Amino acid sequence: MNRILKRTFLPSLLAASLAGVTLVPAKPAAADDRILEDVGIGAAAGVVSGAIRGRGSVLNNAVKGGAAGAAVNGVNGTRRNPRNRNLGQDIGVGAAAGGVTGAVTRGRKDTLGDVVDGAAAGAAIHILRNRK
Repeated sequence: MNRILKRTFLPSLLAASLAGVTLVPAKPAAADDRILEDVGIGAAAGVVSGAIRGRGSVLNNAVKGGAAGAAVNGVNGTRRNPRNRNLGQDIGVGAAAGGVTGAVTRGRKDTLGDVVDGAAAGAAIHILRNRK
């Protein structure tokens, strides 16, 4: 009898517990509520920076800037006071994210340009967020 109960109830119990764990909504750990705005600002800044430099495609520059925006948002979400933003840190995080994203998407063709695009995105996010 014990073996029959294990074969009957254990699979359904396992499936119910997995469904309960995966369907429970969770709040993001280190991002604030305006992540899409930061990704959009970063993408726009990346496109503008790439156009000024005359390098890279519009889509690739938007991806680098969007990744930099998400990274800046994530770092600023870890602060105790999210309004206490640091321009140097936002530029540094954006530059690092732009460099890494450029290395992944383009294979280190123009690393300095990727870093510049990410830094521009971080600076734009900092300026626009502190203005509000």
